[in-house]
Amino acid sequence: MTRLALVTVILFPLVVPGFSKASELLPADRPLAEVVDHYVSQKLRDAKVEPAAAADDATIIRRLTLDLAGRIPTAAEAQSYVASTDPEKKAGLVERLIDSDAYARHQANEFDAFLMADMNASLRDYLLTAFQEGRGWDQIFREVVIADQLSEAKAAAEFVKRRAKDADKLANDVSVMFFGVNVSCAKCHDHPLVAEWTQDHFYGMKSFFSRTFENGDFIGERDYGVVKFKTTDGDEKTAKPMLLSGAIVDEPESAEPTAEEKKKEKELLEKLKKDKQPPPPPKYSRRAQLAEAGLQAADREYFSRAIVNRLWYRLFGHGLVMPIDQMHPENEPSHPQLLQWLARDLQNHDYDLTRLVRGLVLSDAYARTSRWAGDARPRPDLFAVAAVRPLTPHQYATSLRLAVRSPARFSGDVSGDEVTSRIASVENGARSLANQFDQPGENFQVSVTEALMLSNNEKVTNELLRDAGDSLVGDLKTLDEPQRAVETAAWNVLTRELTEDERRLLTDFFVGQGDDRLTASRQLVWSLLTSSELRFNY
Repeated sequence: MTRLALVTVILFPLVVPGFSKASELLPADRPLAEVVDHYVSQKLRDAKVEPAAAADDATIIRRLTLDLAGRIPTAAEAQSYVASTDPEKKAGLVERLIDSDAYARHQANEFDAFLMADMNASLRDYLLTAFQEGRGWDQIFREVVIADQLSEAKAAAEFVKRRAKDADKLANDVSVMFFGVNVSCAKCHDHPLVAEWTQDHFYGMKSFFSRTFENGDFIGERDYGVVKFKTTDGDEKTAKPMLLSGAIVDEPESAEPTAEEKKKEKELLEKLKKDKQPPPPPKYSRRAQLAEAGLQAADREYFSRAIVNRLWYRLFGHGLVMPIDQMHPENEPSHPQLLQWLARDLQNHDYDLTRLVRGLVLSDAYARTSRWAGDARPRPDLFAVAAVRPLTPHQYATSLRLAVRSPARFSGDVSGDEVTSRIASVENGARSLANQFDQPGENFQVSVTEALMLSNNEKVTNELLRDAGDSLVGDLKTLDEPQRAVETAAWNVLTRELTEDERRLLTDFFVGQGDDRLTASRQLVWSLLTSSELRFNY
């Protein structure tokens, strides 16, 4: 592929939402968590809202383990954390989780669900390698969009390949996922509410992908081809490759091939398809130009803010910009300076997503309880109280399977490496179960299908309630004291100590099942497993 030659010309006035002068922001060397709390606290003071108290230790270890490792903590992990008096135990926990293999696996699962939603395909193997190696978000963007099938990152080409037949979808998905802007409303007419989004923007983005095509098991890209569209006035226009900022990518002229040249091209492609070989790369790649130009100047601001906003949304349950695919000038961020500071910090640190995640979860804003003692719960964009978030399919499936294993398998009597290996085995075994759950969106509700599956699917219930020696049910049925059985089950499933009322209620229930300890144990575990407390991160 030839060297990139990029020239841009601004055609439209650039307005980046919530953009302040750098001199108006907190200094770049301030700790990230401290910056988060500064701007969030500032808005709370302006709104005259007193934030909720900090969450208790059991909630914090559960929340952090779900967000950083994709599972609930084991009973041993939770009990050890709660009992610790180390003032730095939260920071230590964050580092241990980030350094664990589970962190990269969880990031791969989350980003695979995000990038390949409804595609019936996966980028997980590529993403797992990317996160294990600590690749920056900019590098992932380049590898996904360029889709070089001859490079070491060839697995990333699946993103483009699965969308290659639909250039409209490919263009809009890239706009949404990497720049936080849904431009689909500008396909048929200029955006009715956002003056900056015009048909030129939609078809300009589409132009970067209009030369992409499928050829057998591979994708190719031609050196020629234009996109034409009609305006609402009926005029026909030829689109030029244009970024969301209005910057046009200048490119060498490409002549339409002759009929004979097209015939030879077709014959070559048929041969390559038969031989299961990729088409030759173009002399000039529009996708490569997008990968380069999207990280320059104003478009870099959209690129950085979009991923900051998406990770904030994942960890806080509400974005700094909502909806998260509407990052346009008519939709101001709730905390514009915070969003800009975080985007600048991400750029200054090579788009290191782990640095960003670490800073967000170490903030006081992240650590608030989800319980609100006041009358009316405050607006979610104040971040005064933690949001209750549904677990993703992988989080829920892994947590279900981990919760029903014997706590002895993960106790302090087992070596750390062996515990890690056993947890990874549980996680791998949960993959098929994860496919049974829906990826949560806004206004999530547990589906009837999920409820019926957990109640009536004998394969699932038999697996979760088996009484083998390495299972929770197997342990409970051998315990002589009902209260001890109840407390053991609660720590394993809910990863916390019961209140007195809960302990009394569950113990009475357990005893009420009579002498059949196996049935009593199964009923107890099932009532905890199917509770809303396990289904959500709170």
